[in-house]
Amino acid sequence: MIIYKSEEEIRVARLSSQIVARILAELKHLVKPGVRTIDLDTFAEARCREMGAVPAFKGYRGYPASLCTSINEEIIHGIPSRRTLREGDIISLDFGVLYEGYYGDSTVTLPVGNVSPLASRLISAAEQSFYSGIEEMKLGNRLSDISAAVQRAVEAEGFSVIRAFVGHGIGHSLHEDPQVPNFGLPGSGPKIKPGLMLAIEPMIAAGGWEVEIQEDRWTAVTKDRSLAAHYEHTVVATEKGVEVLSLWEEEERDLPHQKENRYA
Repeated sequence: MIIYKSEEEIRVARLSSQIVARILAELKHLVKPGVRTIDLDTFAEARCREMGAVPAFKGYRGYPASLCTSINEEIIHGIPSRRTLREGDIISLDFGVLYEGYYGDSTVTLPVGNVSPLASRLISAAEQSFYSGIEEMKLGNRLSDISAAVQRAVEAEGFSVIRAFVGHGIGHSLHEDPQVPNFGLPGSGPKIKPGLMLAIEPMIAAGGWEVEIQEDRWTAVTKDRSLAAHYEHTVVATEKGVEVLSLWEEEERDLPHQKENRYA
């Protein structure tokens, strides 16, 4: 069942999402060669609690950390450890919090120092496919219009969409209905209505879309060990257009249906 959010619920979800956005913005400055992923996790959890929020992932279905740190061929759910980042790596940082009863969730993939042209293109394609998707998050459109737009954008760049994992509704729970695949044909699924809140998250690979789960039972990697990238924001459909709740001020960009959008 899809739970459409009221103006007050959106207000609180915005606050939660902005905590996520701020912490990810701070983490970006810490990502460099020689940094241990466990130190990124420690920083994220401490900052989260300083701001009065609770890490969303820690303990969720047994996940042992607050931050997901997925490197190179790792797609999602990489567990922070004493592993150090190396020049040329790429790393996705997936982070969520619970604040005043509402979840925020966002992911960014970052270069570690100088990266290959392929890695740079992959990171950019993941982000751009997200924006292609939310251009279709118009009132009256169907959910699969978002999915199809993401897939078109990714495949136009010569990359593939991971099919084993999907985006999702979000709100009082970290994962709510509906599921939001990053592939499919347009014109199907629920109609987009005001108050629809989603975590839209393209997960893409430079090679094939097949995945494997590592022995830790969490870390998902590309089967062919090609590079993977992940980009995610918490978004909501409103009468004025789509609002990206987890977009940090420094990253503001004009959105297709809400040019006046600003974030607290």
